[in-house]
Amino acid sequence: MSLFIHSTFLPHLDPDDSLTFYRDLLGFEVRNDVGYEDMRWITVGPPDQPAVSIVLSPPAADPTLTGQERETILELMVKGNYATLTLSSDDLDALFEKLEAANVEIMQEPMDQDYGVRDCAVRDPAGNTIRINQRS
Repeated sequence: MSLFIHSTFLPHLDPDDSLTFYRDLLGFEVRNDVGYEDMRWITVGPPDQPAVSIVLSPPAADPTLTGQERETILELMVKGNYATLTLSSDDLDALFEKLEAANVEIMQEPMDQDYGVRDCAVRDPAGNTIRINQRS
């Protein structure tokens, strides 16, 4: 039996800002863009990994959440403590320079970690932490 990662969900606050970040800066392709009422779900992913997707979704769209729970989610997003995604790149430094030039919020410049990984960290437009590792 094989098990594969198919998709993961990250919240977005502004679908167009998220598209600019994931499609235009990271180079992901848009696989689906679905609207319902005033909400929008956008599925993106790396062109060379068609089986792996990130669904950018409205935060707290679940109708079973209370107003207070929705507020808590938004507060955590603003602080950058709600969701994290780790990516890898074959040229971390070039990607970091591209993100920095686009005025993406930088959390950590590329550095060699004590545990053997070279990485950086940025925030996407919704405040999600995006860590990027140098692929060996």
